[in-house]
Amino acid sequence: MSLFHAVLWLDHHEAKLLQFDAEHVEAERIKSHSHHTKQRASAVRTEHEFFGEVCDAMAGIAEVLVTGSKTAQADFRHYLEKHRPALVKQVVGYEAVDHPSDKQLVALARQYFLKHDRMNGVPTPM
Repeated sequence: MSLFHAVLWLDHHEAKLLQFDAEHVEAERIKSHSHHTKQRASAVRTEHEFFGEVCDAMAGIAEVLVTGSKTAQADFRHYLEKHRPALVKQVVGYEAVDHPSDKQLVALARQYFLKHDRMNGVPTPM
């Protein structure tokens, strides 16, 4: 099922992508495949692979709100801008949050998108 809005919560080890509409929520979890080595390049490569998987999961979603720690968001934003510039326009905002439940994430995103859509002149179904 491909839904119009989604909220992405991520840190450097896992991500949750929740697509939703008024009645449905579809959740996908993505875990980092950490390779414990002493080489920094290996850690960067692993992070890029992880962010690449997150980007693949975002394919086809029109609007995504990215949440999580500020550091994870900044690293993800940098990855998007450098490696996946076509996806940058799908991200409508960034919000720092700790570790909310799926229900809390969807509630936050619904409020965000209601405000976002109104500011852009998009009628919101009630």
